[in-house]
Amino acid sequence: MIKELSTFAIRHGLIPIAYWILRLYLLMVRIRIFHEEELFDHLRRGGKGIIAFWHQRIFLVVSYARRFREFTPAAMISQSRDGDLIADVARRLNFRPVRGSSSRGGREALAAMVAELSVHPLAVHAVDGPQGPRGLIKAGIIRMAQLSGAPIIPVYISVNRAWILRSWDRFLIPKPFSTVWVRWDEPIPVPATLDNDAFEALRLEIEKRMRDNQEGDDRKRGWGETLF
Repeated sequence: MIKELSTFAIRHGLIPIAYWILRLYLLMVRIRIFHEEELFDHLRRGGKGIIAFWHQRIFLVVSYARRFREFTPAAMISQSRDGDLIADVARRLNFRPVRGSSSRGGREALAAMVAELSVHPLAVHAVDGPQGPRGLIKAGIIRMAQLSGAPIIPVYISVNRAWILRSWDRFLIPKPFSTVWVRWDEPIPVPATLDNDAFEALRLEIEKRMRDNQEGDDRKRGWGETLF
């Protein structure tokens, strides 16, 4: 269904209309934010960062993403038809789309993200996208942090009421008048040099940290089931 709608919107030039409908809809969703000040202080002092989040939570923070316009963040977006729609929305939020993913054009996209981080302070990355498996952090974000010198900054996004789509990631769409909570974690530095064992150990450590924190926040906000 989502693929058909995105194809229809692109084919008929309806993305601008869809974008404004989306923004109006999200006005009915309340957003509460925690520990954002530390992140903004870090970036405005000249620091860099790669924001790490779960793919299923993207829609929950479309309106909140506008707060980062000043940093023109780079975002890796797949080369699929759905990616065309997401890339257009990203540009309207003053994000810089880099097209590619682990399954298609990944090496070039990784190099482009590293190049972006040499000029701009911020990038965003869905750690288990674009095709999953859900809740499994892929190696790309670790490699990106190694090559760029930017720390990984996890963010945990919870909602109390949402529709769950029948997609690989169980994509979440907030219901009207729901509340979304956004909580920022501390930056995780990544050494420039890691042997294979240390690389995998760090990947698993970050994966466990992000899963445990996300599931803990979900329970705290009243979500009754695991999404991983």
